Amino acid sequence: MVTPSMIVATLVGVVALVAVATIVLLAVRAPNPWAPSLAVLRGTLQLAAISFVLTGVIRSPAWIALALALMFGVASWTAARRLGSLRERYVPVAVAMGAGIFIALGVVFGVGAITFSPRYILAIGGIIIGNTMTIATLSGRRFVELVDDRWEEVEGWLALGATPRRSTADLVRRAIGAAMVPTVDQTRTTGLVTLPGAFVGAIFGGVSPVEAGRFQIVVLAAIIGAGAVVAAVLTAWLGPVRRRPTLR
Repeated sequence: MVTPSMIVATLVGVVALVAVATIVLLAVRAPNPWAPSLAVLRGTLQLAAISFVLTGVIRSPAWIALALALMFGVASWTAARRLGSLRERYVPVAVAMGAGIFIALGVVFGVGAITFSPRYILAIGGIIIGNTMTIATLSGRRFVELVDDRWEEVEGWLALGATPRRSTADLVRRAIGAAMVPTVDQTRTTGLVTLPGAFVGAIFGGVSPVEAGRFQIVVLAAIIGAGAVVAAVLTAWLGPVRRRPTLR
């Protein structure tokens, strides 16, 4: 049970860590030095709200579906904003993320790797949605940056008669590879460098370490599978360019 002293200690620790981040960013004159502080504040409020809501939602399939739909909407909107014009990027991002999430969850629950139940759908669905958002942002931004940096090369291909898709084929491959690096590194170092949240949370919840490990490796594999689909679909959609893109 959470006691008032635990809440106070948590707040003190969070404030201290946010202060460290803000001071460092201000000292080096980084852009948007207050962004981390605002992000932590927003995350705290959102977690408090979702914790209260999930108390009555976690056993209701209809409410879980609604919660996942909301998560997906916010995640795809956030990733699309990072790629420039929201109006131009939202549909590709949403389709790519939807494809990755659908395939990953379909495999996980279809083969019985994880029990098909409301709480597991919410837990794994939320984890995969969050990670696909990150991979969509990384792959999309990297592709746009590569095309912008090497626009003369792309124009050269177009001038020689190459199709718009062919002119950026190499950049698409590079963007996909770059987007997958953090996920691959996280997976290959699991247990040596990091103890993932799902693993630790399962153990704290009373699950045996073996069962927690089984659950975590399924989650990591699902993230990699979904991420690969997202990066491939999104960059393929963005690939054919006829004018120089920008990250506005």
